[in-house]
Amino acid sequence: MSTPDRPDDRPAAAATSAERTWSDPGQIVRAILREDPIYSAADVAAESGISLDQARRLWRALGFPEADGNAVYTASDAGALRALGTSIESGLLDFDLAVAITRALGQTMARLADWEVGALTHRVDEMHHAGPAPGDRVDTALRMLDDLSDGFEALMVYVWRRHLAAAVSRIMALDPDDDLNTTELTVGFADIVSFTALSNDLSRQRIGDLVELFESRCADVVAGQRGRVIKSIGDSVLFVNDDPIRAYDTAEGIINVIGRDSRMPDVRLGLATGGVVMRLGDVFGPPVNMAARLTAVARRNRIIVDAAMASLLPPDQFETRRLPARPVRGFGLVEPVAVRRH
Repeated sequence: MSTPDRPDDRPAAAATSAERTWSDPGQIVRAILREDPIYSAADVAAESGISLDQARRLWRALGFPEADGNAVYTASDAGALRALGTSIESGLLDFDLAVAITRALGQTMARLADWEVGALTHRVDEMHHAGPAPGDRVDTALRMLDDLSDGFEALMVYVWRRHLAAAVSRIMALDPDDDLNTTELTVGFADIVSFTALSNDLSRQRIGDLVELFESRCADVVAGQRGRVIKSIGDSVLFVNDDPIRAYDTAEGIINVIGRDSRMPDVRLGLATGGVVMRLGDVFGPPVNMAARLTAVARRNRIIVDAAMASLLPPDQFETRRLPARPVRGFGLVEPVAVRRH
């Protein structure tokens, strides 16, 4: 297959603001990608050495719609698929694992990109109005991305390596005879009280600021107790810790920085301990479901745990009190346990 000449690596950076015009979205995409689309899906498949069906599946796994027949793919798209194809051909990855990794990467980067664009919006407005550079907001945003992109890409690789090292260390700490995908953890859910009502009463800007502050404060507390935030779901944060006492301290810390702050809403905390399956950055299993269900039982700015976690808390440090049994969806009758330090 003949390969078109690869365009200049930085066409957007080479043009001044006055020379740029943004008459269609395609121009913006090309400016961000720093290369022109030159391949169709069939071209990319042939260039990367994988089948067209495999190329389509990997592209969908990244989170993008297909565009058969149109030249919407770049040389970098072909290079990325070529790297995956090489790993599959060598036996390092099978195709299903390649799709799973690609999907996880696509979802993570999609959220990061949305977060980055949203976070930079205010700064773009400030820069645009401050002048004296000509151009509209899109031009201002692209100039900003030009300036940030190289350093930010290096930062992403650095953070990925740090987290990769931490993840490998956690695996190495497990018993080699155990299933490496399953481990004993304490799972916590932090949930904003009456979030739906808040969403109806606050402006979009204020509700966005509230969620951002909630997530950032929770993340700081979780990291401080050597835990991990698994995911944030708007009005709630799911976290894990391999030490139930540290998990309790995490929950207490979240209450202190959220529920005890008069400017913030109240929160409820549910904790449960047990075996969970770790897969593609997420956790699954009864403790995850139990922790989520317990948030509906907890009083405002209080911590509720399951019996398994309560049994692991030293009685000389904690006071536990069984609450009346109540039906919990998926678990039948459950006796939640209220906990506090002496």
